Amino acid sequence: MDVTKLDGLQLFDGLSRPQLEMIAQHAVEVDVPEGKVLVHDGALAWDFYVIEEGSAEVRRGQTRKLGTLGAGDFFGEMGVMASDQRRTASVVTTSPMRAIRLTTHQLRMIADEVPDFADRLRAAIAEREQHLL
Repeated sequence: MDVTKLDGLQLFDGLSRPQLEMIAQHAVEVDVPEGKVLVHDGALAWDFYVIEEGSAEVRRGQTRKLGTLGAGDFFGEMGVMASDQRRTASVVTTSPMRAIRLTTHQLRMIADEVPDFADRLRAAIAEREQHLL
């Protein structure tokens, strides 16, 4: 993946060029159509996403809307970083989307190598857990 795609995405702000290059080396860009369920509530977690373009809705169960996501937002970190690796919500695209995807293994490896990135993920997890209670 082209490292310049990470520029301007808040999750990666302030990381060094070598850190961004390491992330870009492992990341892939995916194009997703509107209406696609990217992660399923309760399913095993395999992927982490950062939205470049497009939007999605976060849901618990079939009907409870927890929020919306757009460019610069990310999701999947809770299941990927958790010890039980289960999803805590579903994410459904509400428009065509372009996103950056990392696998569980890749995200954990990057978090081990880039402490600032790991801290951002942990902070997001703590904040999102408060909203799930």
